[in-house]
Amino acid sequence: MAETNAFVLDTPTVLSIAFALSFMPIAFGLGTYLIPSNQLRNRALFMWHAYDALTHLFIEGSFLYECFFSYVTAYEQIGESALLKEPCYYFLGQKDRAYGAKYGTGPSARLWQEYAKADHRWATADPTVISLELLTVFLAGPAAVYICYLLYKIANSKQSSAADAQRLGTSKAKLWLIASAVATGELYGGFMTFAPEWLSANSQLDGSNPVFLWLYLVFFNMLWVFIPLWVLAEAYKELKSGFVKAEVLSLSSNKKTT
Repeated sequence: MAETNAFVLDTPTVLSIAFALSFMPIAFGLGTYLIPSNQLRNRALFMWHAYDALTHLFIEGSFLYECFFSYVTAYEQIGESALLKEPCYYFLGQKDRAYGAKYGTGPSARLWQEYAKADHRWATADPTVISLELLTVFLAGPAAVYICYLLYKIANSKQSSAADAQRLGTSKAKLWLIASAVATGELYGGFMTFAPEWLSANSQLDGSNPVFLWLYLVFFNMLWVFIPLWVLAEAYKELKSGFVKAEVLSLSSNKKTT
């Protein structure tokens, strides 16, 4: 089983938690300012994807930075025998190095050292986690930014001609296609993050402290379960509505020609 850590509410811990939560009011403020108040669904979608993008690009982006640039050398600092106990000491083909936030000294390293008290895989360069995060940071993050851009265009569009209506329809099609892809990717990424732990008796997780269990593991991860499910439900409504309207129009057109 994984080593149990104590929760210490010191200044670095408070700053780490505050930084992780700070993107929520930023996303809320952006959504309130950019999306009209009479478009509640578009505003909620914007707020979520803004928070999603900020989290992926800055928080999870910092995780990748620590994995690729923070390391110690085996023989000089931790000893060969200690290095061989690391789960992925062959990362990047470097047999004499151990990579990960565990060996960093900056603010982002401290943030991930704190989260790793609940999920130890995030302290080191776990290849599976890194592979998921590469997709998340470099695909899902920019995609979420683009979704926010589409929502802004849709929410503030003016229809004064057929061309305007066509552009609005094109933006909506892009929005629901990309939002569905991102939501599906979020759910898949969450499953691939935690399914290995479910199959191995949660060997790398530590829920012994309520903060680790309910804040770090449950709250910070379940957001990316329930909200993507809601996004997919809304995408289904849009898809269903579009196909129903198309079939009704097709039926009416066929009746007129017969």
